Amino acid sequence: MKRPVLAANWKMNNGPTAAKKFMDAFLATYGRRDDRTVIVFAPSVSVSIVAASIGNRSDVIAGVQNIYWAEKGAFTGETSAAMARDAGARVTLVGHSERRHVFGETDEQCAKKCAAAARGGLSFMLCIGETIEQREAGETERLVKRQLREGLTQTENLISVDFSIAYEPVWAIGTGLTASAADASAIHTVIRSELRDMIGTRANEIPILYGGSVNSTNAASLLRAPEIDGLLVGGASVEASSWLSIAQT
Repeated sequence: MKRPVLAANWKMNNGPTAAKKFMDAFLATYGRRDDRTVIVFAPSVSVSIVAASIGNRSDVIAGVQNIYWAEKGAFTGETSAAMARDAGARVTLVGHSERRHVFGETDEQCAKKCAAAARGGLSFMLCIGETIEQREAGETERLVKRQLREGLTQTENLISVDFSIAYEPVWAIGTGLTASAADASAIHTVIRSELRDMIGTRANEIPILYGGSVNSTNAASLLRAPEIDGLLVGGASVEASSWLSIAQT
């Protein structure tokens, strides 16, 4: 059984001052654990604060919510993989539903970001998932397979790259709606099977997380479901007390 991965996505919350307060409160109670990995995806301005708070702990990891695919240059407002790593991030989100549906990111752009993360020494968590219209049209399996394959198509040496996948149905992001554990597990099984077609038995080692209105009430049942290796948590991760409850599930 893989160690569960519990990932907090603060979204556009917790600037440096709030991030320091959050991490102090969280780590004061959350003792070192070897049975799970916790990731905190902070806004880029707060990554260094989160990383410094973590110190030399290996069970808690600083992450960044987004990177750009170029190494450097005239890209005002963007953050490269190298810059994120220098700030203390060890992993980046790629293709979160808000990046896709609010900012118009395409599968091709996600593929460039995954490749850039791997080149720059960052692990990446590729997010995939369907809208309610796609779900009702019976397109979920086809869509997640496409997003998975196209998102990874530009990453070289994929078998040896450190990455994970997050299935986050768009209709469940921030809506209070959550896929049932059985429904989420079924899609995770599809994703795992597709990964096996791509990279063989190495697919068994890749964490596949569920994200979509996860909270302290439903976290345990989701984690017990087959093929769900962890949780990507949004709104319920913004406050330290709420996140502590989920991280200890």
